[in-house]
Amino acid sequence: MAKKDSDSVYRVVDVVGVSEKSWEDAGRRAVEIAASSLRDLRVAEVTKRDMKVETGKVTAYRTRVALSFKYES
Repeated sequence: MAKKDSDSVYRVVDVVGVSEKSWEDAGRRAVEIAASSLRDLRVAEVTKRDMKVETGKVTAYRTRVALSFKYES
């Protein structure tokens, strides 16, 4: 018999982190800042990475992260 917690519902939202250092730093920032207002985060999946370019030079790294969290019952 399945455990009671196996029947769950999750929501997925996209957030974008920005960093002048790296894609990894941008992704970490996205998760940490979102965690301050979303509870019970479960999975963070990097879905896209890109760079901001100004005058032919990379000025920022952007990482899009799909975050999932569990609805409370």
